[in-house]
Amino acid sequence: MPGQKMRFGAFIAPFHPLNENPTLALERDIELVQLMDKLGYDEAWIGEHHSAGYELIASPELFIATVAERTRNIKLGTGVSSLPYHHPLMLADRINQLDHITRGRVMLGVGPGSLPSDAFMMGITVAKQRDMMDEALDVIVPLLRGEKVTAKTDWFELKDAQLQMTPWSRPSVEIAVASQVSPTGATAAGRHGLGLLSIGATSAGGFNALGSNWAICEDTAKDNGKTVDRSQWRLVGPVHIAETREKARENVRFGLEQWLYYFREVAALPLAPTDGSDPVDALIASGMAVVGTPDDAIAQIERLQQQSGGFGCFMQLAHNWANWENTRHSYELMARYVFPKFQQLNDNREASLNWARDNRPEFMGQAMMAVGSRVAQHIEKKGTENIRPEILAAMGLDKKTDAAE
Repeated sequence: MPGQKMRFGAFIAPFHPLNENPTLALERDIELVQLMDKLGYDEAWIGEHHSAGYELIASPELFIATVAERTRNIKLGTGVSSLPYHHPLMLADRINQLDHITRGRVMLGVGPGSLPSDAFMMGITVAKQRDMMDEALDVIVPLLRGEKVTAKTDWFELKDAQLQMTPWSRPSVEIAVASQVSPTGATAAGRHGLGLLSIGATSAGGFNALGSNWAICEDTAKDNGKTVDRSQWRLVGPVHIAETREKARENVRFGLEQWLYYFREVAALPLAPTDGSDPVDALIASGMAVVGTPDDAIAQIERLQQQSGGFGCFMQLAHNWANWENTRHSYELMARYVFPKFQQLNDNREASLNWARDNRPEFMGQAMMAVGSRVAQHIEKKGTENIRPEILAAMGLDKKTDAAE
C-alpha cells in the first residue's frame, strides 16, 4: 500500500535584479505558478516585501487572487504575511475572502517580517517585531475560525471582533509559521498547533536546527494542549537541475551573481565565499543548494529527510539563477524525475514490469501455443501453401513436410 505522498512546491519571494522590467518580472512570477500547476506541483507560497528593490511583490493576497484565476489545482499561500505590518482583523478578513474566492486553495503563512528596511519605513522597532507577530497570531487564529475576539495591545485593539463570513475551509484556512534558526517560529507554531515553514532548511544553521526546531514545536504544542503534524512541515531550499551537472552549472551563471550580490549587500547573509573561489562550488559543498541533476535533487531531499526525521513538503526557493527557458526546464525535470521517487508514482509500474519479466517464459509459451493451435487448424483445412516458412519452421512442420516428400 503506498505511503503518504510528499508534496512539492515553491517559495517565491521573488528575487528580481534591477536590470529587468519589473512589470514583466511580475508576469513571469505568475507564469511560473501557472507552469507549476500544469506540472502537478502542490503549493506556491508568495512573499511580502516593501523595500530593497529585488523582492517585488508587496501584496501576496493580490498576487494570489490573480493567479488563482489562471490555475486549477495548486494551493496558494502567503509566504509570508508580515504580521507587524497589518491590523490583524484586516489581514484575517482578506485571507478569509480569498478562502471563499479560491474555494479553499489559499493558505496563510506568517512571520515577523524579514527586511529591517520595511520595518524602518513604518516606524516599527525591529526588536519588537517578534512580539508583535505573537500578539497578532493570538487573535488571527481564532478570527479565522469564525470566533469572536476582544483584545488590546500597544499597537492594535479588537472589540467583539468577528469576521462576517464563516470560513470556507474548516476549521479554518491552513496556517504556517516561518522559521529559520531561532526557536521563535517553532514556538509560535506549537502554541497554536500550526504548520511550520523552515525557510532556510538547507543553510548550515537552518539544517542543523531542523531536529531541535521540530522538537521545540512538538513540546510547545504538548504544553498548550495542541498537536502538530509533520505533514504540515515544509522545508525550503534552492534547486536548479539539468540533464548533466555541467549543463546545470552553466545555466546558473546567468543570474547567480546578481542574487548573491543582493544577499551580500542588502540582506547581509553570508551565502557566497569572499576568498574569490567559485560560488557554485561553495553553495554545493555547503549543502545550501542543488546545482546538478535530478539524482542530486533526490539526494538532497533524502538528506533533509534523514536530518529532520520526516516532513510533508519540499519547496524550491525560486531564485532566477537561470534564464526563463532553463528555469522552466528545471521545474519540469523535478516533476518528471524527482516527484515519482517520493510519491511512489512508479511503484506499481515497476512491480508490474518485474512480474511480467519474471513470468515471460510462461506467458510466451502460452501465447505460442495459442497461435500454433490456430495455425494448425488452418493447415488442416487449407494446407501450408500460404503459411510463411519461418512459422512452419517454428512449429516444426517444415520437417514433417520434407519427410512426407
